[in-house]
Amino acid sequence: GYQVHLVDPMALHIRQALRVSAEQPATPLASATVGDARQLDRPDASVDAALLFGPLYHLTDRADRIRALVEARRGLRPGGMLAGAAISRFASTLDGLLRGYLDEPGFEAIVERDLREGQHRNPTGRSEWFTTAYFHLPDELAQEVGEAGLRLHAVFAVEGPAWMLPDIGQRLADPARRERVLAAIRRVETEPSLLGASSHLLAIAHR
Repeated sequence: GYQVHLVDPMALHIRQALRVSAEQPATPLASATVGDARQLDRPDASVDAALLFGPLYHLTDRADRIRALVEARRGLRPGGMLAGAAISRFASTLDGLLRGYLDEPGFEAIVERDLREGQHRNPTGRSEWFTTAYFHLPDELAQEVGEAGLRLHAVFAVEGPAWMLPDIGQRLADPARRERVLAAIRRVETEPSLLGASSHLLAIAHR
């Protein structure tokens, strides 16, 4: 008969990180392990920074997201910094317009649920339509960070409004044009009325 081996994708990422680290002995990783953001295997007040690049959108239940933020706070030393990435509630709408997905059967229903509940589901299995996730409103991300007892510095737009420019690759390849794009983004990257136009958001907070 056939043997089926299920591999944890995070374990693959960890192995890759350790392999790359071993190839750069001047700056090796101290450690890398697979864990659960809701229950970290770290002592209290033991790290200077915590990066949540995944838990805040892959944990679709609000209580789980708060728990992950509380765990991150527990592990931070006083004054330590948290950077938490989230996906904008409007990401699928913008992506659907840019890439033409809204013209395809089934995508409209996905977008409608995203906007109504923030709960992104993709019953089609098409990888470019993403996976099960939670999409935040910018204010909601700030509220969750505060509820976990962290001091919010700001919520930033990761891409800013320039990500939908059809020639963004060319602009970024030219140093002068790239600087103009980045200067424009800096002027609006924390403007509350524009945050939702960025596909991804980044909350910066401190313990």
